[in-house]
Amino acid sequence: MTLRRRGTALLLAAAATTVLGTTACAPQPLIPHDRCKTTSADTDPSTGGQMRASGPITAPTKAGTTTFTSGFGPRWGTEHKGVDFAGAIGTPIYAALDGLVVRSGTATGFGHWIVIDSLVGDTPVSTVYGHMFTDGLIAREGQQVKAGDHIANIGNDGESTGAHLHFEYWEGGRFQGGTAVDPMTKLGGAATTTDTAAGFDNIELAAATSPIDCAGFGTVGGGELAAGSVPPEFDPWIRKAGSICPGIRPPILSSQLYAENQFRHGANAPVSPSGALGPAQFMPGTWSTWGKDYDGDGKVDPNSIGDAVMAQGHFMCALNDQVNAALAAGTVTGHPVELSLAAYNAGFGAVQSHRGIPPYAETQNYVAKIVLGQAKYTSLSSTGRLVPNGSKDGGQVVAAARQYLGTPYVWGGGSTGGPSGGGFDCSGLTSYAIFTGSGGKVTLPRTSEQQWTVGIEIPIEQAQPGDLVFGSWAASGPGHVGVALGGGRMLHAPTTGDVVKEAPLMSGMKARRVM
Repeated sequence: MTLRRRGTALLLAAAATTVLGTTACAPQPLIPHDRCKTTSADTDPSTGGQMRASGPITAPTKAGTTTFTSGFGPRWGTEHKGVDFAGAIGTPIYAALDGLVVRSGTATGFGHWIVIDSLVGDTPVSTVYGHMFTDGLIAREGQQVKAGDHIANIGNDGESTGAHLHFEYWEGGRFQGGTAVDPMTKLGGAATTTDTAAGFDNIELAAATSPIDCAGFGTVGGGELAAGSVPPEFDPWIRKAGSICPGIRPPILSSQLYAENQFRHGANAPVSPSGALGPAQFMPGTWSTWGKDYDGDGKVDPNSIGDAVMAQGHFMCALNDQVNAALAAGTVTGHPVELSLAAYNAGFGAVQSHRGIPPYAETQNYVAKIVLGQAKYTSLSSTGRLVPNGSKDGGQVVAAARQYLGTPYVWGGGSTGGPSGGGFDCSGLTSYAIFTGSGGKVTLPRTSEQQWTVGIEIPIEQAQPGDLVFGSWAASGPGHVGVALGGGRMLHAPTTGDVVKEAPLMSGMKARRVM
């Protein structure tokens, strides 16, 4: 927050009262129960929300409307983390447990999904429902549901071989590094939506209401922050600030905080030449509007982590509201988050005046750096199907790339965070696949020529699934790169007008092992 900001506080003062509301081609351990704290302090950022333990589990589809078609475990060379129930498009899907809808929208592999966080006794549990179409999503993020509530309709979206519900059960939380459990072991005695739920003891009942803190469990958006990606003292506040509104999530706030002041805070934190203060670099005039004693220490301090991060979240949500209104009115064009970041840096008036991101080098660089940087703060499991096991695994690299089969080739598209501009180019796809398949441990350079410099060259006939294969050689290096599948085949983003697909290796290709 460093450029042309003096008028921003005046422009957004009224909003403050309403908001509170790039370029070429092994199972995880269960989250310990002691992370689910019992506390009622409003100023404690670890309080993710009040959740009452769920009643008995119920089947996610009504008896006789679906057929069990695929079980839990190894399938097609990868791990099937759930079970499938085939049924006609439009068949109702029901919540299996009482809980909070933390995700309802698009997801890699699933097309669209719903994730519900619940307490089963004192154990955090997420249930996942996938492959719905957009119009098949009924439950919305932030909605409290009861077991048996109609939350969605069966679809055939995403990486799907026919209309069905894909259903998962995660002990420890889907976004918190929990353990996928065979849902059929939980549904064995489950009531259907037409049965009486009483009398089943496979789900422990509890009358107590418990605020929980399991790395964002039970908080809309809170689970999207990658564990360990930010300083621990910032983590709970960023998760809380990232749940204020649906348009501004923890990864973007984290990348923004790093860009602003590299998470530096406290009385000795650097002050910008323009006088911006604290970890979120608030100008004094803007702080007078948005600053509040969020951490409950009796002071309104821009150098306080809690005060600054929560003010950042509310301010960004106000800007996001204004941007969305302007987009709806047709007075600006662009991506809502990018425009909100531009407004944070240059002021919403500048965004309006230029009908988009202002042509200021500082603002354009600011937006680009934050958007590109958010990948390192994003929980890999929060975007869809693949949940890496934390190891550098070639099979996971292939699984990551397979999620985008059929995605259009877009020159300059894609990064470690997934597709951009509607697709991938060749090196954008490999950047994503290696980053995801390595559990976020390996970040490749952006172009195929640069990626050739990583790792060690191996004979092409020794290429294993997850290695990289390079072709279209020129004096500057390889002009093309793909993911080896073994057996003389690869998965790649070929060229303009084509899509991500499997294909035979090209003549003259060479291989490198980068993990």
